[in-house]
Amino acid sequence: MKPPKKPHQLLPKLHSWIHRHPRRTYALLALGVILALGLIAAAILLTPKNTPQPIKQVTVTKKAKPAPVYYSPLTGNKVATQAATKQAVTAIMIENSPDARPQSGLKDAGIVYEAIAEGGITRFLALYQEAKPQLIGPVRSIRMYYVDWLAPYQASVAHIGGSYAALQEVRNGGYRDIDQFFNAPYYWRANDRYAPHNVYTSFEKLDALNKSKGYTESTFQGFSRVDGKASTTPTATSIDMNFSSALFNTHYDYDSASNTYLRSIAGEPSNDREAGRISPSAVVALKVNMVTVLEDGYRQSIETTGKGTAYVFQNGTVTECTWQKDSRAAPLQLITADGKPLPLVRGQTWIGAIPNGQGSVAWK
Repeated sequence: MKPPKKPHQLLPKLHSWIHRHPRRTYALLALGVILALGLIAAAILLTPKNTPQPIKQVTVTKKAKPAPVYYSPLTGNKVATQAATKQAVTAIMIENSPDARPQSGLKDAGIVYEAIAEGGITRFLALYQEAKPQLIGPVRSIRMYYVDWLAPYQASVAHIGGSYAALQEVRNGGYRDIDQFFNAPYYWRANDRYAPHNVYTSFEKLDALNKSKGYTESTFQGFSRVDGKASTTPTATSIDMNFSSALFNTHYDYDSASNTYLRSIAGEPSNDREAGRISPSAVVALKVNMVTVLEDGYRQSIETTGKGTAYVFQNGTVTECTWQKDSRAAPLQLITADGKPLPLVRGQTWIGAIPNGQGSVAWK
């Protein structure tokens, strides 16, 4: 077998072939050039182009923050501003003898405490914050247990004198006392009723009085509040709260349409003279110990601190719980069986102090 020829041995033959075939040589060269150019063109065409993509315009829309919602610490009702949640609370003693009815301004009160003042006659401690009725009364004197109930609210105290113990307390410098005895221009006597059932005031006057004394804000812990919703299975639509006698015993009829309790007294609708039927969102019955004591005469004394049984009526139902008040300055609490505070429905709350062994609470 012959060994392969080396490249230098082939060159003479190649030169000889090219010399003998010049046309073929040129054709082959031209074909090679064409093939090379084709390959280059194909490579260019097949190479992916990095074409810049158009920039998408993204519009970022900032979500508007929801407007803050403010609630009155007294009633749980919505109020317009944060400042409204801190405005001064005013507590007013309002009479409830038959000659004082119908009263004025009671429907606008945030919380009303009802208890026996003397001789079986009940009296109201009405507390106001966001509502400002322009006719309130008849205004009457104060008792010690009403002072205990109003103390936690950092409230101004509108009244006309009072029992010896109550006056000693409210005049000790620790309260915002606006007694009519010392602030007569801010009260007046009406001509359509006779004394002592004819002293009235208004928030035009009381706001001016409070402002003049620097009583412009109140800081306190109110009841926890929730939105009301009528129960589909009501358990308490008719309530009787008996304090002493027929003239002062109260009755409540549940109205599911408004989710409120229509108040009656002495067998008649309990009305605000200017604003109509009184209809709280929640009614509370406190069972309390009451005794007669000798101060500046014989007075009723109600035990307001400690614990006792309470019945809370709201949404057409009743909840038995424990009322608790640890001290005069401590807020009244309503504690459920599981040890938690019971939230009350937003709106007016009416609280009745029913004497153990004398009064009664019943419902159906």
